[in-house]
Amino acid sequence: MQLETLQKDMIAAMKAHDKQRKDAISSLISAIKKVAIDEGHREDIKEDLVDRVILKELKTVKEQIDSCPADRTDLKEEYQLRYDVINEYAPALMSAEEVKAFIEEKFADVIASKNKGMIMKNVMPELKGKADGKVINEVVGELCK
Repeated sequence: MQLETLQKDMIAAMKAHDKQRKDAISSLISAIKKVAIDEGHREDIKEDLVDRVILKELKTVKEQIDSCPADRTDLKEEYQLRYDVINEYAPALMSAEEVKAFIEEKFADVIASKNKGMIMKNVMPELKGKADGKVINEVVGELCK
């Protein structure tokens, strides 16, 4: 996902007077810019950084939905709308089968050691932002049996 695309969509939401959508996209852009500045990429914001932040924000909003009290339907609706908007921009994640095939293809020598920590150490940098960490952990656990 490109930052420019998010900015254009935010402007479109402003023109359409869709305040909730604009707020969701705006908070996403702010989070991306903050991480970019923290990592020293103020001007040249790469797509992988944008995708990583989108996934992090998506996870945060999902946690907000899950921890929201049942009687606060107004908050739950607001969080759900924000989740839906952010989810539109989230990159497609790899399935468990795709993760397993990727690991078996690229890291066959490391898998042979059956050392889960070593496998995770090698695999995570490659799959960060492309697959869910829980899925990767489960697949590696299966391969170490």
